[in-house]
Amino acid sequence: MTFREINSKMVEATVVPGQRLYSQRGAMIAYRGEVSFTPSTTGGSGGIGGMIGRRVAGEATPLMKVEGSGTVMFGHGGHHIQLVELTGDTLYVEADRLLAFDGTLEQGTVFLGAQGGVMGMVRGQVTGQGLFTTTLRGRGSVAVLAHGGVVELPIVPGRPVHVDPQAYVAHHGDVRNKLSTALGWRDMVGRGSGEAFQLELSGRGAVLVQASEEKL
Repeated sequence: MTFREINSKMVEATVVPGQRLYSQRGAMIAYRGEVSFTPSTTGGSGGIGGMIGRRVAGEATPLMKVEGSGTVMFGHGGHHIQLVELTGDTLYVEADRLLAFDGTLEQGTVFLGAQGGVMGMVRGQVTGQGLFTTTLRGRGSVAVLAHGGVVELPIVPGRPVHVDPQAYVAHHGDVRNKLSTALGWRDMVGRGSGEAFQLELSGRGAVLVQASEEKL
């Protein structure tokens, strides 16, 4: 894994010649060695096409390229940091939750409506993710921001996981997701449980859930 956890709010990465990382601009908090930080307009290995797609989708959080020889510590806003190791699968996550990631990962954007039609778009609005979300695909490490601690819940065939949309952080693997509702007459008159909407994730993979219903 490229990143090493210092504590729940800081991670450290070792940078070697020929290797490249990307992070949110301004996320470096300390470093040792000969390391350079330059603004990146493309990000990841998605290239110019991916960059244009992210800007059109509003998923273009400013990134910087990290190269050289040394160690770099990252953190942002005192938020909790969760490390995710991708082994050839795809991570779905909001762009502003990405703290740093391996430069070998291919960055893209996906339209939520493509994952559930109209309900996919409704889900995007309910979760606060909008109509698009960012994807990272390949083999490598990703550092993701969240409020409070994060639990990674495994998803296995035949046993879907239901998540509060506001606590949802990201998911990876071969996972399908849809918005489910439990609206009843009590919700209509303001006497519901407050859990009228849930995200249902099924397939094989994992979902990251934060210990808060607060958006970054």
